[in-house]
Amino acid sequence: MPATENPRRRPMHPDIDEAVIEDLVRNFYGKIRDDDQLGPIFDSKIDDWEPHLRKMMDFWSSVTLMTGRFKGNPMMKHRVLTDVEPAHFDRWLALFRESAKAVATPGAADVFIGCAERIAGSFKLGMFGVPGLGPITWGPAGKAS
Repeated sequence: MPATENPRRRPMHPDIDEAVIEDLVRNFYGKIRDDDQLGPIFDSKIDDWEPHLRKMMDFWSSVTLMTGRFKGNPMMKHRVLTDVEPAHFDRWLALFRESAKAVATPGAADVFIGCAERIAGSFKLGMFGVPGLGPITWGPAGKAS
């Protein structure tokens, strides 16, 4: 069965396309760079923004359009960030919600926001563990221990 016929490989919403994804990524990261809390964290890690933006466009294309373009392990990239705190994810989500609502139709914005909320929740869990139980430690082959 070709990928276009596989229901799991269909776009998550008919109003999401590559142009909307690019608008979202550029709007969102513009807000990130201007943000007093998140801007310094991102600026300390990213020297050349355009490759990062392109990678994030690939990521969101893979997530929402099922293109499979993104290659990478975002959890492992984020686990090494020592200056990120759980509250930063709340700020990240607030800016993402603003951007999604600004550039996408309401239905498409809901899809983007739902995905972002799940991703942020996964990152918070992977980076900081379950409240009261401490961080998750990773053993061989990336297995939680």
